[in-house]
Amino acid sequence: MDRLVKIMERLRDPVRGCEWDRVQTFATIAPYTIEEAYEVADAIERDDMTALKDELGDLLLQVVFHSRMAQERGAFALSDVVDTISDKMERRHPHIFGDADRSPGWETIKAAERRADRRFGALAGVALALPALQRAEKLQKRAARTGFDWPDPDGARAKIDEEMTEVAEAGPEERAEEIGDLLFAVVNWARHLGVEPESALRAANAKFQRRFEAMEDEAGERFADLELTEKEALWQRVKRRGG
Repeated sequence: MDRLVKIMERLRDPVRGCEWDRVQTFATIAPYTIEEAYEVADAIERDDMTALKDELGDLLLQVVFHSRMAQERGAFALSDVVDTISDKMERRHPHIFGDADRSPGWETIKAAERRADRRFGALAGVALALPALQRAEKLQKRAARTGFDWPDPDGARAKIDEEMTEVAEAGPEERAEEIGDLLFAVVNWARHLGVEPESALRAANAKFQRRFEAMEDEAGERFADLELTEKEALWQRVKRRGG
């Protein structure tokens, strides 16, 4: 870790540093941080340990990069980041690191932390930068803990039908809002069924790509010129093969 910290310090040196690294800011680096987190998730999904080792290094570099920029500003250093997360993990596990007989519950502890930070609302602290499906699920879970939730999946399923009708009846100016409401309702139903919507959609994306590419391979260069009925027949053939 010391070696990596020294490398970043050198890269950010205003005189001898890298021309690209030394002009970066929190805002310009943030998209790379998000991208690296997704690449970690991708390596895990593929069960590729070699790639995971590499991607975890890239993600760690992001933490070091942000910490170095904060240190240059006089805000905090990497050691402060490590101390903060260490304190948090010990605080959130009083039954492991303290004298509590059992844990009061992760969400109970986090709620107390939000109150201490003067973030009182149940939805406070749900990051705006989360992927929309994931953020919708988190917002719904937080609301559910206050009792604002359907008692069973049937209510959530009925809401989808209601939202589909509103999409069909919406004019051009309202259509995007109504589609958003429909997607939010689908996330809610998935949550009630115990399905993690972000993972489910990623799997659906991968399946679509796999099948589409199989169609292209089978048809060759003439694929784009096929009639829609021919493409549908190809799709069904690929699907039957378990693609």
